[in-house]
Amino acid sequence: MKDMDLKAADKTGAMAVASELDGMTLSIVIPAYNEEGAVRETIEQVRAAMDPQGIPYEIIVVDDGSEDRTLEIARETGVIVDSNQVNTGYGASLKRGIKRAQYEYVAIIDADGTYPPRYLPPMLAMCRDQDMVVGDRGAAMKNVPLIRRPAKWVLNTFASFLAERRLNDLNSGLRVFRKSELVPFIPLLPQKFSFTTTITLCMSCNGKRMIYTPIEYGRRVGKSKIRPVDFINFIILVLRMTVLFNPLRVFIPLGLMLMGVGALKFVYDIWMDNLSETTIFAFLSALIIWSLGLIADMISRLHLRP
Repeated sequence: MKDMDLKAADKTGAMAVASELDGMTLSIVIPAYNEEGAVRETIEQVRAAMDPQGIPYEIIVVDDGSEDRTLEIARETGVIVDSNQVNTGYGASLKRGIKRAQYEYVAIIDADGTYPPRYLPPMLAMCRDQDMVVGDRGAAMKNVPLIRRPAKWVLNTFASFLAERRLNDLNSGLRVFRKSELVPFIPLLPQKFSFTTTITLCMSCNGKRMIYTPIEYGRRVGKSKIRPVDFINFIILVLRMTVLFNPLRVFIPLGLMLMGVGALKFVYDIWMDNLSETTIFAFLSALIIWSLGLIADMISRLHLRP
């Protein structure tokens, strides 16, 4: 009896969402690399979530040069399948899928079973009045391996500082957005895992409408694709974020700090009647950092100009 009540409630909820999706369409892009154990189930779950809505939608699986049966299994399901032929990267797969999407609203979701597709209809409904809706994993981030949590915290904190707003989940792999709003930023988006991070900053730093919605986050099927070398990519990403998104938020305080150190040292040197090289170096460093900040700001405005 309880199961029947739950099914009835789910059906009522699906009908309520369906009424909010009138006139909307959706392209769902699924990047996949060595996901033979989860790609079929992910596609089936997407269909189960979207079929009751009664709206046009398409599923695009982009295989990233998988070494297992991922590509073969995806083709067996009858969805649109594209391939990078060689392992190019998570971001490269998403860009290929987004460019191929025929509808204005595009969703991305991983093929490893971590993101429940049942969130796609309500997120699409919310996107009617937004440019991007992001699935916020929140407390569900406990499923993220401990070794990755410090880096995620640093990235989220730093990105929120650059964006001048709280970014709950910087690199969530479940989101719905307007294709027309994202296409101008595609040349800036990287080929690797930092794709979603860069999307979030592109949208939030350029006045686009973006909201978060809570979602569950499951344990992945198969092995993680994160490698030790990605620590270097993490450092590069932080530097890239600094230069490309709101660089003056970093360069001006850093220059002020050096200028303050130089001023204090200058007072001490006057008292000691001896102007030191340290004072001159601090002042010059502040001027150089401010100059670099202004150049970076000019470049970022040229790249991110609508």
